[in-house]
Amino acid sequence: MLYVRLITMRLLKAVVVLFMIIIFNFVLIQLAPGDPAAILAGEAGATDEEFLRQLRERFGLDQPLYVQLWRYVSGVAMLDFGFSYRQQMPVLDLILARLPATLLLTGTAFVLSLALGIVAGSLAAARVKKPSGSLIMALALLFYATPLFWVALMSVVLFSVYLDWLPAYGMYTVGAGHTGLAMVLDVGKHLILPATTLALFFMAIYTRMTRASMLEASQQDFVKTARAKGLKNSVIQRRHILRNALLPIITLAGLQAGQMVGGAILTETVFAWPGIGRLMFEALQQRDYNLLLGIFFFSAALVILFNIITDLVYGLADPRIKEGS
Repeated sequence: MLYVRLITMRLLKAVVVLFMIIIFNFVLIQLAPGDPAAILAGEAGATDEEFLRQLRERFGLDQPLYVQLWRYVSGVAMLDFGFSYRQQMPVLDLILARLPATLLLTGTAFVLSLALGIVAGSLAAARVKKPSGSLIMALALLFYATPLFWVALMSVVLFSVYLDWLPAYGMYTVGAGHTGLAMVLDVGKHLILPATTLALFFMAIYTRMTRASMLEASQQDFVKTARAKGLKNSVIQRRHILRNALLPIITLAGLQAGQMVGGAILTETVFAWPGIGRLMFEALQQRDYNLLLGIFFFSAALVILFNIITDLVYGLADPRIKEGS
């Protein structure tokens, strides 16, 4: 019953937040420089005022701002995000076609960064006064401080150009005609570089957080009691220290999962990964405002969804959170 109430409250808050985001993004796009009608007219080689008027009337750009906002909000409520005048397709169809690729990339990077970050942080905490622990933290600091786009470019140069081990661009081999298991392996091979590149930065954050949380938990009285009982250090680290240190990591992971969608823009652009991050970059270059607004909406919805899932997982890990809700 508590979980039902918790989910209901989170969903109600999510609706309000999404509504505010829709309005904010719409106003922000309207303030952006550039006239989509003028851009389309310029590409068509027609710059007369009559043609511009017809374009603005066709796309509803001649209406007052409040009318455009009402039409857009009403359309979003019916899952109608408008029409992409550059792609000549409904916005919803474009986003749904690209969304699985982004979820595959960010999901793989999230699991990889979280798993490796917890393992590396645990090892660093267990070897806090040893050279190996210092080496782990130095590598974590290096990955954290290195720009994501530079890591992506250097990984392409090293593993694709010089070593020729992994493909540099795309989600699959164009024209190969793979099916079944061969298709899965081909996509997995193309996924290695972008997923690893995106995961390195977040893995560094989880490593530092895990180490700090475990060192803090190791000073608690229940750990001293476990040591006094003669339990093995490995058992203490795994069952007592790590388990209690995971609570702040869960919170951070929920926040970072949403940020990965935004961080995927650079990764998808460098590796030509056909996700919504690359679609957003193309829409921004083309002044495709309807498509941009749709991508902003889905990105915000994913962030809110990840936060709700984090609240539920946190309630399972710490029952006091569920009782307090």
